[in-house]
Amino acid sequence: MPLSRRKFMLASALALPLARPRAARASAWPERPIRLIVTFPPGGASDIAARLIAPALAERLGQPVVIENKPGAGSTIGASLVAQAPADGYTLLMSNSAPLSISPALMPQAGYDALASFKHIAYVGAVPTAFVVHPSVPVSSLQALTAWIRAQDQPVQYGSGGLASVGQIVGELYSRQTGARLQHIPYKGSGAMRNDLLGGQIRVAIDALPQNLPFLRSGQLRLLAVTTPHPVPQAPEIPAVGELGYPGLIAENFVGLSGPAGLPEAVSQRLNEEIGRVMQSADIGTKLAGQGFVLARKSPAEFTDFVRRQAEAWGPVVRSTGASL
Repeated sequence: MPLSRRKFMLASALALPLARPRAARASAWPERPIRLIVTFPPGGASDIAARLIAPALAERLGQPVVIENKPGAGSTIGASLVAQAPADGYTLLMSNSAPLSISPALMPQAGYDALASFKHIAYVGAVPTAFVVHPSVPVSSLQALTAWIRAQDQPVQYGSGGLASVGQIVGELYSRQTGARLQHIPYKGSGAMRNDLLGGQIRVAIDALPQNLPFLRSGQLRLLAVTTPHPVPQAPEIPAVGELGYPGLIAENFVGLSGPAGLPEAVSQRLNEEIGRVMQSADIGTKLAGQGFVLARKSPAEFTDFVRRQAEAWGPVVRSTGASL
């Protein structure tokens, strides 16, 4: 009997480290570098936000935050990677409208669910979309652009950052609502599209506002309207579609931080708090605002509810355009 008791006590002692609750293990997080998946190539709004936030977040967490660009299939490749990753806090998603609000309506078999497959951690902000033209297009307003497109013998090509991008959906809606005939040219990221726009290979684009602001200031591109209810502080001179009589074109691409479903609450809460502190930094907040981001603070529950409402609102709109992947 004493021998059996000793064996029992030894087995219990050895089992103790394995029996520690998940929350206790999460308290040591992070113990190694963190992957931050961006679903677009370098140069887009999500990438801009990631590259500003990651170094500051790494400093606060005491571990590197390594950005990995995983574009493709309407942003579903990167989103699927995160959805299928271990829920340990070491693989995170720079979430945005493409994989969570748009692609699920275009690809019912995307392999993940915008709500059930993710833990939505921290909202960063919204990115207005803009109607952008090369200076060779002889227009200076959205109304004039519509008239110019209608006067062309063939559909006018317009570029966007890719299939299932907000730019594509806004373009489809604009064409339907105005009768302006357009042909969508999807690029593998906004950076490549913008290079062709600057070079005049395409002359019309619908793209996120932030990365186009420098070219507005330099006169290399002309911005005709932003897809918001009212003009934005970063560029108050650009008219808003809500004030131009196109409320159906209001669309903003949100950016946030998400992880796999099942992420320990302690890790989610820590990330939410640290992102909040990073965003309160004058340096990071000012840079993002200067890039055209409309910043806001949300709890994980508020962000999750926001994603739910976005998916419910955008799903029917996306399907009505006839867009496909």
